[in-house]
Amino acid sequence: MSFKKIIVQSVVMFGFFATTDHTSFAQSVLKPNVIYINVDDLGYKDLGFMGSAYYETPNLNELASEGMVFTQAYAAASNCAPSRACLMSGLNTPRHGIYTVANSDRGEVRVRKIIPVPNQTVLNDTIYTLAEMFRDQGYVTATIGKWHLGDDPTTQGFEANVGGSDRGSPGKDGYFSPYNLAHLNDGPEGEYLTDRLTTEAISFLQAHQDTSFFLYLPFYTVHTPIMGKAALVEKFKNKKTGLGQDNPEYAAMVASLDENVGRLLSELERLGLKNNTLIIFTSDNGGIRDISFQDPLRAGKGSYYEGGIRVPLVVRWPGIVKAGSQCEEPVTNLDFFPTLQSVIGAPKTSTTLDGEDILSLLEGRTMPERTLFWYFPIYLQAYEPAEDGGRDPLFRTRPGAVVRQGDWKLHIYFEDKGLELYNLKEDVEETHNLARENPEKANTLYNVLQSWLETTQAPIPGELNPEYDAVYERKQLELYDR
Repeated sequence: MSFKKIIVQSVVMFGFFATTDHTSFAQSVLKPNVIYINVDDLGYKDLGFMGSAYYETPNLNELASEGMVFTQAYAAASNCAPSRACLMSGLNTPRHGIYTVANSDRGEVRVRKIIPVPNQTVLNDTIYTLAEMFRDQGYVTATIGKWHLGDDPTTQGFEANVGGSDRGSPGKDGYFSPYNLAHLNDGPEGEYLTDRLTTEAISFLQAHQDTSFFLYLPFYTVHTPIMGKAALVEKFKNKKTGLGQDNPEYAAMVASLDENVGRLLSELERLGLKNNTLIIFTSDNGGIRDISFQDPLRAGKGSYYEGGIRVPLVVRWPGIVKAGSQCEEPVTNLDFFPTLQSVIGAPKTSTTLDGEDILSLLEGRTMPERTLFWYFPIYLQAYEPAEDGGRDPLFRTRPGAVVRQGDWKLHIYFEDKGLELYNLKEDVEETHNLARENPEKANTLYNVLQSWLETTQAPIPGELNPEYDAVYERKQLELYDR
């Protein structure tokens, strides 16, 4: 056993070193390794410890029992690329310009009333990333899995890259070798992608067990195409289902995810790295509702109702985070940049980080209430109008913005200046719009949101779309009212 591992085990066993009044326990121990597991499109309730009776996640349930579960964790955006850009930059969407995947004018042109803001598809290399922060503090950095913010993450702070490029999914038949991915050699025919990425991650742990490392593990699963191992699919075909959670292929993907997280955790323990490794497990955005319901949360991926942005989140850090604890404070993935900056003692290189340091929450303390913001000046077409749960059946998202303050959440829409106000404590389903009943609260939050949009210099779309056809739109909406 290395000297580093002996010191870490002694700290955990016998307590913390002497600290000052201005230094937390976490900041007084050796700098931890960090593993960030970012699952693609995993819904808020798609795990046993989050309430699902259909999906089987024994390893993730154990991880949750050893760490802190956040019941009100959010992604900073409701789909892949912008959420990941927010995580890696610590900046909200107006500051990096990535609002969606590919083009921003999605959906039928005749039902888009305004011209959306143009979308960036690459995280600018001038932006200082989370990976660069770790690298500059002497950490070995690696990303294994989906990148989706450019062609090659090694230009943005990662020293090693396996399988990451500008692709957002593994493509047709992509979960079984031979693969369709750059920076990933094919394995034996039929090898499963989630297994392979975990094997690569384990090799990284073994190679760098005596150094400090930052491992970003963004699995492609459970993104479409929905493809599970045949034996697991058959297993779930014979299992009784819950309302809206009944897709055996998807359940098989979740089961393989869980199995592989278990493999990773077992290897950490075998290598003696468990006690000095901070693990973050979460999803990049909400799940696709047509595949798996997140009830009582409304809608899913691509929407800014709760089902599109609320995500599962577990943080395990032995000796710092209390095992079996739960936090009900709202947090977002924007918070991880400043939090990890604090954890490893990295200098603050920017004053414009949009998240907050939540180390106090991890240590079981409190933090002041703050306001959360989302901005999405784009269109996202419907997946399945009958199931999506959007504002209308034609889109998952129309251009707008959202603010949450305390239990209150306000949506504004740029097309028609529409407002939706919800009290999440009383109506997490977001079914009872209180904007007219409580205009004072709606106006207060509207002004807070407008001030933030001005501060971030968010470009507000307003130019009318010359191809918009109100008659055609009305007829399309009538099709779903029958």
